[in-house]
This record gives sequence, C-alpha cells and structure tokens, in this order.
Amino acid sequence: MKLRNLLLILLASLTLAACGGVDPNSPLGQRQTIFKQMLKTSEDLGGMLRGRIVFDGPRFVEGAAKLDALSKTPWQHFPQVKEEDNSNARDDVWKRQARFKQLADELEVNTAALVVATTAKPLKSADLIAPMKAVEDSCKACHQEFRNH
Repeated sequence: MKLRNLLLILLASLTLAACGGVDPNSPLGQRQTIFKQMLKTSEDLGGMLRGRIVFDGPRFVEGAAKLDALSKTPWQHFPQVKEEDNSNARDDVWKRQARFKQLADELEVNTAALVVATTAKPLKSADLIAPMKAVEDSCKACHQEFRNH
C-alpha cells in the first residue's frame, strides 16, 4: 500500500512539473538553450583562466570558437514583438531594440577577438585574460540593461 501511494505521489509530481515547462521549439525555448550553452562554455573558459580548471590550450581554442559561433545565434529568437511568456528579458529588449542590437554586436566583436587571441603561438593563458574579460563584460552589460535578475 505504501509503495502504491509513493508511486502516485511521484507520478503526480512529475505531471505537475511537466506543465510548467517551456516549449523547446518556441523562441523563448530556443534562446534559453543557446544562452545556457554560452554560459557553460564561458564558465569553462573563465575557469581555465582563473585556475578552477586546468588550462588546456586546444580545449580553450575549441571553446572560444564555440562561444563565438553561439554568440551570433540567440538574437534571431527574439521576435519583433514580445511574446507572452515567462522570459527573463525585460520589456526594454523590445522598446530599445537599437541598444539591444548594439550590445549584441559588441558581444560578437568580443568573442571574435577572443578567437583571434587564441591564434597566437605559443598560446599563453595570460594573453587570453583581457579578451575573455571583454566577453564577460559584454554579457554583464547586456544583462544589467535587459535581463530581469
């Protein structure tokens, strides 16, 4: 009897959890997936430069290229008019689109500069700190203006 009750509670919990999810094919779902990938990649790169993760030159180069590619993709998933959803984006994304685009462009420039910095031979982690900081600062600037924290 206890096992049956436990299974019913578990099934009910899973059902309720599924109801509040974001459609992964929606614009919100698409950009959330991309931003999560960007965050994970950026954290790994920053971790290598801060000593939390062992610096691995080829892995850093690969991560910088991935971050650069990702930085160009979430913007297409912001529709011209705000959709009704549980987005962390402020209404300013749609009200101040020129500024939002400017910050997106700055991020893209900074991730491209990070990729260029990875072409220096020999690759030294100390030489990557400034371009990585510029990428992180770009993320922070956009979050401060356009994300509900």
